[in-house]
Amino acid sequence: MVELRKRKAPAQPLKTEQKSKRVQKSSPASRRVPKIVNADSSRAGASDGFHLEIPKPGEKLDLNQFGGEFESHDGTKVRLKDLVDSSKAGVVLFTYPRASTPGCTRQACLFRDSYESLTATGLSIYGLSADSPKANTTFKVKQKLPYTLLCNPSYTLIEALGFKKMPKGTKRGVFAINKQGKVLLLQTGGPDATYEAAQQIVATSGKADQENA
Repeated sequence: MVELRKRKAPAQPLKTEQKSKRVQKSSPASRRVPKIVNADSSRAGASDGFHLEIPKPGEKLDLNQFGGEFESHDGTKVRLKDLVDSSKAGVVLFTYPRASTPGCTRQACLFRDSYESLTATGLSIYGLSADSPKANTTFKVKQKLPYTLLCNPSYTLIEALGFKKMPKGTKRGVFAINKQGKVLLLQTGGPDATYEAAQQIVATSGKADQENA
């Protein structure tokens, strides 16, 4: 006896539901993120000490804002304006990466050995780094430096001058500004180059004083 088997009905094709793709067009406002710039800080420096544009020689700075607050090696809180106001003719700052290292020691000693001639026209000399007051005090005492060392671990002044390495560190350089807030010199360079640039500024300043006498 032959057993009859029922044939299975063919499977019905599944109906695929085509989902409508909704393309959300972003509005122009959502695509473009506005870049907010504080107009008051683009030139004179922001209240936190950061400067959006690196100053150039010949430019006059707003010393009330520029560079933020930092310390001297003895822990005194100061600003660039304080240094300029207390000087006779202006300020020369040389920056160095780290206290008591060979290149920085050479640079500091070059300024030390010519301290009298560098300050003869009324410019005040300072060293500037991101070192702590303790490290800079040790450096100053050991090398018998006759000038004040400035400590700026927050990099406010160092960065404002364009001497900050990214993400961290200090470029070797030199900066000079006169009593009226006019930038006389701003450049990077090695120990000898920064010292020679400062010498040239002093010589130029001396000639100007003689002509105006």
